[in-house]
Amino acid sequence: MTVAKNKITGLYWFTNDLRLDDNYALLRAAAESDKLLFIYCVHPKSILSDQKAPNRLSRNRQQFLYESLVDLDNQLAEQGQQLLVQFESPMNAIPQLIARHNITQIYGSNNAGQYERKIWQKLSKYYPMIGFHQAHTHTLFDSSQLPFTLDNLPDSFSSFRRKIEKAEKSGKLEIAKPLNAVPALPPCGPISDQYWRNLWRQQSLNCQPNEEQLFHGGATAGMLHLEQYFSDNRASSYKETRNGLDGMNYSTKFSPWLSNGCISPRQIIQRLKQYETEVEANESTYWIYFELLWREYFQWYAHSYKAKLFRFNGIKNSNPTTSFYPERFQKWCQGNTPYPIVNACMKQLNATGYMSNRGRQLVASCFVHELNLDWRYGAAYMEQQLIDFDVASNWGNWQYLAGVGADPRGHRRFDLDKQASIYDPDGQFVKRWAEDQDCWPLDSRDAVDWPVEVRAQAGG
Repeated sequence: MTVAKNKITGLYWFTNDLRLDDNYALLRAAAESDKLLFIYCVHPKSILSDQKAPNRLSRNRQQFLYESLVDLDNQLAEQGQQLLVQFESPMNAIPQLIARHNITQIYGSNNAGQYERKIWQKLSKYYPMIGFHQAHTHTLFDSSQLPFTLDNLPDSFSSFRRKIEKAEKSGKLEIAKPLNAVPALPPCGPISDQYWRNLWRQQSLNCQPNEEQLFHGGATAGMLHLEQYFSDNRASSYKETRNGLDGMNYSTKFSPWLSNGCISPRQIIQRLKQYETEVEANESTYWIYFELLWREYFQWYAHSYKAKLFRFNGIKNSNPTTSFYPERFQKWCQGNTPYPIVNACMKQLNATGYMSNRGRQLVASCFVHELNLDWRYGAAYMEQQLIDFDVASNWGNWQYLAGVGADPRGHRRFDLDKQASIYDPDGQFVKRWAEDQDCWPLDSRDAVDWPVEVRAQAGG
């Protein structure tokens, strides 16, 4: 007598891996499941039009995420599947699916975010009878490949890079080739029709195309951009142009699709190696790899330090001598500080959801050193605005600039006038984004509580 095996109903929880290609966790879920459901959870406070919560996503970030999910849903539909997008916390949505569909296995990406990690841990504790399976889909390497344990993560990027490159040269470490897309997906079983696209539009009045929109979300758009970038000679001059402030051609612009996992860092490395073989390998092409290693370092930094990623004193033992001044913070957010180059960068960010790497360093330096503000508020504002927000890169780099992170030199303070003269010598960037901008004094009131403009009019 043949004993029928128990049917496995899997649930795949998408987070920072919105693609079907190069996704080991998804390949495993498809191979092991008889039925498979897919879910992505959007916290309602992040998009609802009637919410005033401080963690609400910007119009640009909402739009990019929406497009990424639509593209993913379309790709799933080609294999007879669908994406369930739920407007609630995973702690509410996933237990409902477990009960309704008798979920026996849950799969997902090993996320560096503290929020996602805590939910994963809580769910696995609440449902010990369910198998929980994660894989590193957001990094170049798996944690088991690293030439050190996370407890012994190098305390600086330079040390990290040297260890990685030494292991690569000795043959002990290799970046794996991207995995192919899953050839076929199991059926999803009886699931009610989903109208999340219409619901998203109804709930989020801001989710409309933006005339300033530079990027479109989704793996399809991401792979198209990857091919377009390497189809000409931009990679050969990347190191010389990467500090530009405006336009689409000065840097790779891979970060928006990397952030949501629409493309993987290994897919970029594969295409980079192809370019170096077929066109040329020079210092600029190496520098693309160098920047991906910088990103890689902060991924493992976040995995290693966990909640310390968000602490005021970061990974250090001393607190910064900064505070919070609501007026200064608002002026910085709106691009109305005494510093034209900072104003232009912030207005560019608010309009497009994107800012150059050089611009991010300048506005962060201004935030911490000129405005004397608590760095965490700047990092949180960037989290709302940036379409390429990545929890590890954003918060890790802010710690770095604030002197509470992995920078061995401590505080990185930029001379804003000098930086403007180097990177915007003709003033075109400031003119475009902050033309005729009034640069008000830093504070509207002086030490004795006189309005600054009144004092000025009185000749004080």
